[in-house]
Amino acid sequence: MRSMSQMIDTHRILAIDIGGGTQDILLFDAAQPVENCVQLILPAPTVVVAGRIRRATAAGQPIFLTGRLMGGGACVSALKRHLRAGLPAYATPQAALTVRDNLDEVRQLGVQIVEACPDPAAVTVITGDLDLAHLRAALAPYDVDLPSTVAVAVQDHGQCLSGRNRVLRFHMWRDLVMAGGSLHDLVYVAPPPHLTRMRAIQEAYPGAILMDTAAAAIWGALEDPLVAAHSAEGLVVLNVGNQHILGALVQGTRIWGLFEHHTVLVDRANLRELVQALATATLTDEAVLAANGHGATIHPEYRPWGGAPFVAVTGPRRALADGLGYYPAAPYGDMMLAGAFGLVAAVRQLSAAESGKEA
Repeated sequence: MRSMSQMIDTHRILAIDIGGGTQDILLFDAAQPVENCVQLILPAPTVVVAGRIRRATAAGQPIFLTGRLMGGGACVSALKRHLRAGLPAYATPQAALTVRDNLDEVRQLGVQIVEACPDPAAVTVITGDLDLAHLRAALAPYDVDLPSTVAVAVQDHGQCLSGRNRVLRFHMWRDLVMAGGSLHDLVYVAPPPHLTRMRAIQEAYPGAILMDTAAAAIWGALEDPLVAAHSAEGLVVLNVGNQHILGALVQGTRIWGLFEHHTVLVDRANLRELVQALATATLTDEAVLAANGHGATIHPEYRPWGGAPFVAVTGPRRALADGLGYYPAAPYGDMMLAGAFGLVAAVRQLSAAESGKEA
């Protein structure tokens, strides 16, 4: 976490939690009850871009990707299907980084890296995780203006020029846990250079505050009063997303351990085993990797908290965890906005802490 001493309006915050399936948006306004704040659940940017690619594929048209690095997932899968259909795909260097951090690997897939599209018949597809202009225009007829403070959560694997980026991402998690890190360490006023997805957002929208989606979900779950009541003793927070599952051992804001897996590869029985092994400190990185997950890490000084720990469940695929714990953690009665609530809580708490230091 870098300094938040610059002027940040914490009374009105635009919080956007960008996942693999949806982007969950909250226009927080401290002047009114949270329940009355403008809230939207929209398709994730990667889903929107994937749809545009699929329509071009169906029409037999070439595509030209231009814009900024963004989250992959659905849009990269759609691009690969487009190429398998024998159709041309062009991309600017920045847009191509959405596919792979190594542009040579993008070329090997069949994408032609260009500065300008050579084919006038190509369908232009603009890449990017955040489009405030369209959001502003959509809300304008309702006399809703966007807050000046913008906080965004994305899953950033980190720049990986060789090997698997999910391995690199988990190295970052392991370093955090082993250093005794907390949720505070996952909020960025200035993201480090290797978090290129976050930096792409901040380059487009200077001043935006960035956070990892998993951290935002955990922080948001802790906004649920029943979950917060177990924070001091320690608990497991389980975020079951559309693409990834993360389970974390949380005490206060410290993260003692965690695992991360692909949602599609886990069933309810597997998930129960993962949670139990995490809580008892018997879960190994090797076991999760062998099942094609991202990994697991637990601080060597962690000792099970005794008995069955409280488990808080959140995330759009929470039905997978039905029966595993408190289901669902729903701050302000809205589970889908847990990540957005977490962003707001993080910005307000950390800004208040910075102000206290300066006083």
